[in-house]
Amino acid sequence: MDLTSSVGNKLAPGDELGYDRAKEVKEFDETKAGVKGLVDSGVTKVPRFLIHPPESLPNPMLSPATTHFQVPVIDLQGFEQSCRRMEIVDQIRKASETWGFFQMINHEVPVSAMDKIFEAVQQFHEQPKEEKIKWYSRDLKQPVKYYSNMDLLVSKAASWRDSISFDFKYGPLNLEALPLACRESVSEYWKHMIELSKALKELLSEALGLSTDYLANIECMKSELFVCHYYPACPEPDLTLGTRKHSDPSSLTILLQDNIGGLQVLHQDNWVNVPPVHGALVVNIGDLLQLITNDKFRSVEHRVLAGRIGPRISAACFLHPSPARKLGPIKEFLSDSNQPIYRETHISEYAAHYISKEGNSALSHFKLL
Repeated sequence: MDLTSSVGNKLAPGDELGYDRAKEVKEFDETKAGVKGLVDSGVTKVPRFLIHPPESLPNPMLSPATTHFQVPVIDLQGFEQSCRRMEIVDQIRKASETWGFFQMINHEVPVSAMDKIFEAVQQFHEQPKEEKIKWYSRDLKQPVKYYSNMDLLVSKAASWRDSISFDFKYGPLNLEALPLACRESVSEYWKHMIELSKALKELLSEALGLSTDYLANIECMKSELFVCHYYPACPEPDLTLGTRKHSDPSSLTILLQDNIGGLQVLHQDNWVNVPPVHGALVVNIGDLLQLITNDKFRSVEHRVLAGRIGPRISAACFLHPSPARKLGPIKEFLSDSNQPIYRETHISEYAAHYISKEGNSALSHFKLL
């Protein structure tokens, strides 16, 4: 495999006559070394299968991400005290309705547990290849797996990152089921995520004007998936993306990002940086929460830029509905003047359409005429 192969800035993936993308992708996948393997091999050019079309990349002729907007930062300190809670709930409601994104500080997840996740993810991805490839898989049923781009074999352009994921949909994982490099750190951090998710379900329920336990009772955030991304330094960051533009097919996402930066959210047709704040967590509304709130809360597109500085590390906790639950607009929101926007569905049906749209929101498919 020619690891240094590349095309010029004017060529979109697959535009060059005779280029066999499927062959290049297959060879890359069979190395099981991921994007980090490319970097370790000394590449100075981004391989073609990782190059994104110009229309998907930041336009160098335009100004960088706008600074006119700022993603809301919400201080959760004292959220259990009634007076303070009302203020926090109001801030969460406004952010969820207008941005679909907000950062949280004083959320009771120890900074030490967050820092250990960064160290563990880096240690896993930077361990000898022969240890790491034991976990390499594209089997969706495997609860713990390491991979580079889960949609690698079908996407038009791959992203500049490697990942390890932990699927908690069937409950806690045994410590022995986790890689040694991140075993203790993931186990500790996940306990904090469970407690934080309980608090967020309550606060979001109240922000919707519903009873405190409403979202918990309808099991719209019952299933959990934890995905840790490793974005190596990129020799040509203007040609690729760390994560392409997408919305999340979850109900809610709780993201931990390091201090490198690169996360951007689309707000009022402007790409806005989500600046790293040490000790903060980023929350974003997923497609399925937009569906059940009948567009009251917004799921918005976001992306991660590739960068010359790295590695960048992030860890995302995705909260999904129970597979057994039927999803539809919350009945309490519906009336003669506020008709349902979406038909009922299940997470499996939504996910299938989401995958077919390569990460773009599939909400339009479920809209009622």
